[in-house]
Amino acid sequence: MVSVINTVDTAHEDMIHDAQMDYYGTKLATCSSDRSVKIFDVKNGQQTMIAELRDHEGPVWCLGWSHPMFGSLLASCGYDRKVIIWKETNGVWGKLHEYNNHDSSVNSVCWAPHEFGLMLVCGSSDGAISVLSTTGDGNWEDKKITNAHTIGCNSVSWAPAVQPNSLLESPGGQRPPLVKRFVSGGCDDLVKIWKEEDGNWVEEQKLEGHSDWVRDVAWAPSIGLSKHIIASCSQDCRVIIWTSDGTCNTWSSKILHKFNDVVWHVSWSVTGNILAVSGGDNKVSLWKETLEGQWVCISDVNKGQGQVVDGSQPIEQAA
Repeated sequence: MVSVINTVDTAHEDMIHDAQMDYYGTKLATCSSDRSVKIFDVKNGQQTMIAELRDHEGPVWCLGWSHPMFGSLLASCGYDRKVIIWKETNGVWGKLHEYNNHDSSVNSVCWAPHEFGLMLVCGSSDGAISVLSTTGDGNWEDKKITNAHTIGCNSVSWAPAVQPNSLLESPGGQRPPLVKRFVSGGCDDLVKIWKEEDGNWVEEQKLEGHSDWVRDVAWAPSIGLSKHIIASCSQDCRVIIWTSDGTCNTWSSKILHKFNDVVWHVSWSVTGNILAVSGGDNKVSLWKETLEGQWVCISDVNKGQGQVVDGSQPIEQAA
């Protein structure tokens, strides 16, 4: 059973596009078409706004918190073509870095696993993807993948640093070298996997299965999993689950479900075994894979009311 346990009055003056909790779940960041980013302390069922950030010049689409080992860092991106990285110092939030090397709206930002260092990937409507990184000396380096997606990139998500079964399969329990990968979804109906090779980002896989714009992609955490899992959702009203072994050489696909409206977002639980799906039908549903490999709906939340439903609908093979 899933139910609403708390609501936050953000006092935004327009539509809210993203809301993200920090690593410890004690801070909430929200962004809106009113051009602002707001940060709240959320503790003991109470919320207090601690910062209102207004350096964007258009709607703000997406937010991302970094790992706390780098301090309190928040990335935001928006219609104004900007990516802004904000930092809290002694309780005061300010702009740490601004990246404005895209030619159109920046739609998605995602921080890399902390094992890779401080890295941020950004997807834009100009079709390009940028990877920003810093060694902590105040200077930021950017590497740009031009023409990553025809028409535009809508979403990006990093692969976990720990490969599935890496400790079980490695001699002496030593982990193999870290491989940097991320997944992207775009207006070309494609899901693409990118891999860093010799300091450059190359397209490793192109996954075809959707018949309309891919709105969101999410790479599942690998804690306890024996395989790589990616979820993607689309304007074709479908969510597809993509799976691969640790090599990422081949991927198989299954349709999680065909919904009645556009599916906007997919998000994994921390352990990677529960998927949250939200869409134009104003519902959030939770899905879990059974021991038999079938994905079932374990909860369907409609306008704040949680209800456990029978998730016995079989999954079809993706076309």
